[in-house]
Amino acid sequence: MGAVAVLAGIAAFGGTFAVLVGAYGLRQARRVSEMGVRVQALVKRHPGEVREESAPLRPLLQFVTEDDRVMEVVCPVPTTRRQPFNDGDNVLVSYDPADPRNVVVHGRERLGPERVFIAGGALVVLLSVTLLVVAIAGR
Repeated sequence: MGAVAVLAGIAAFGGTFAVLVGAYGLRQARRVSEMGVRVQALVKRHPGEVREESAPLRPLLQFVTEDDRVMEVVCPVPTTRRQPFNDGDNVLVSYDPADPRNVVVHGRERLGPERVFIAGGALVVLLSVTLLVVAIAGR
């Protein structure tokens, strides 16, 4: 019983941590998208990208902040066949004025990984509680 309880506790802690990480990611993306500064960003090919056989590197996004700083950040979402980021394109982004490296590309928010963290973490917590209840009932 003791080993099962320890295992269930560790799993519940890990699941709770995953839920919190996913929720934080969703909150940050929503906050930057809604309250961040919206600007047009220029899509630039990543320097040194010459590889054709492997997956392309994420492009760079270049934009000017409200205080006239030129920022160049790695795009937070990868290019896809359906929605490629072509060199020289302009995309609408929102950035966090407190940390302009934190950007959200409008229309291409990838919230799937955060949702997977939340769902997976909740599942692990549920399984660990179930395991604990079964272990206590079988006593």
